[in-house]
Amino acid sequence: MKNMMIKAWTKWMYPVKNEKGAQSLEWLGLAALLILVLGIVSQAVSKSEGSIGDVITKIIDKITQMVG
Repeated sequence: MKNMMIKAWTKWMYPVKNEKGAQSLEWLGLAALLILVLGIVSQAVSKSEGSIGDVITKIIDKITQMVG
């Protein structure tokens, strides 16, 4: 009876311990965030001819507008 319960517990808990898919989604989310930030920075720098402070201010303003 004990062996049967151990086998049932192992079969039931195995999918819970498999987190490979969740980890892949986290990495994809980080990559998407990095691409988004680099896109915003490139747009802010390409149209700007001011100082670094102006560029940073524009970047923060664009991020604020996107977030809401």
